[in-house]
Formats: sequence, C-alpha cells, structure tokens
Amino acid sequence: MIPKTRDAIMEAAGKIFAEEGYPKATVRDICRQAGANIAAINYHFGDKKALYLAVLKHYKGEASETYPPDLGIKETHKPEEKLRIYIRSFLTRIMDDGHPAWFGKLLAREFTNPTWAFDILVEETIRPSFQLLTEIVAAVMRKSENERSVRLCSMSIVGQCLYFRHSHPVISRLYPGEFFGPKQIDELTEHITLFSLRGLIKEKNKKSLQVKPCKKR
Repeated sequence: MIPKTRDAIMEAAGKIFAEEGYPKATVRDICRQAGANIAAINYHFGDKKALYLAVLKHYKGEASETYPPDLGIKETHKPEEKLRIYIRSFLTRIMDDGHPAWFGKLLAREFTNPTWAFDILVEETIRPSFQLLTEIVAAVMRKSENERSVRLCSMSIVGQCLYFRHSHPVISRLYPGEFFGPKQIDELTEHITLFSLRGLIKEKNKKSLQVKPCKKR
C-alpha cells in the first residue's frame, strides 16, 4: 500500500503544482486529491519543499523521455529548421497536456514567478536549453553566440512562447473566444518561427550606426 500512496501523492502533486504553482498549492489539497492522510506527506517526503523537488525530478525524467534533450535536432538540419524544432518543442513542453508536459508547465511558472527552487532549475535545465537556443540563433545570424544581440534575440524568442502560455486573461479580453493551447501548437510554431527568422535576418544585416558627437558652439 505504501508505494501506491506515494505514487498517488506524486500524481496529485504534479497536477496541482503545474496548475496552481508552488505558492498556491497546499498539502491539504494534494492529499485530498490523492486520497491520502496529510501525515503521508511527512512520511514519504518530509515536507512541501521536499515534495516539490521530488515532483520536479520525477516529471523532468518523464519529460526527457517524451521530449529528448536534443529535441530531435540533427547536425544535418539547417539552422532555420533547428529553430523551428526548438520552438515547437518549447511550446509543446509548456502547453501540451498530460504528465510529460507538467514539467514544462512548472518551468513556465518558474520563469514568471520564481520560487526557492528556481536556481536549481536554471542550472540543471534552463541554462542548457537556453545555450542550445543561442547556438541556433548565432548560426542563423552568423555571429558569435557570445554577442549581446544573439542573447537578446534568443530571449525575445522565449518571450514570445511564454506570452502565449501566460497571457490568456489578456488575450481573451482583447479577443473574446480566442484561445491558445495544445491544438494551436502547430500554428504558433510557424508564426513564431517565421516572425523570429525575419527579425534575425534583419538584425544580421543591420549595420552599426556611427553617431557623430555634437559640435560645441
């Protein structure tokens, strides 16, 4: 019975943390959904923080199996196609339904409302993923991945993806009936990819402007 209780808590915690976020999720709600006694949290995990870390580790493993770290990108792919694959994978991680997508939703929440676990996630998950994106963007722009313009463009791409994930309250009020979820991933992938590529090409071709100092009168 013990493994079943632990599994039930992990299932309920993954769902509630992903939907509500760490601050709003309560041990009482998790136990109620899991059909477990509140004392079971302390017995199996210790406390809410330890449970959250266990959930992140567990569902990161599930996400890695469904969405491999290399995203299916091959060296033979052109940079533009690598960007499309990256964007689709990112959107799927944060907008898809089901267990593997819970980790992506947790990450998306940490982006906008960081918790005490954010530094751990940055080093173990976010930094490697962002490094891959900067390499792709640098290849498209034919620049060094260390250039600031490459970092800014990479951040803009991530920002577009997160906007469609977190801005439902605004979007629904601006355009009643409009919704972006799992069924719109293909549409959003093409939109963000094409929009970003046009911006990257323009940035690549932009010449630095020399601003002449004003002459003193």
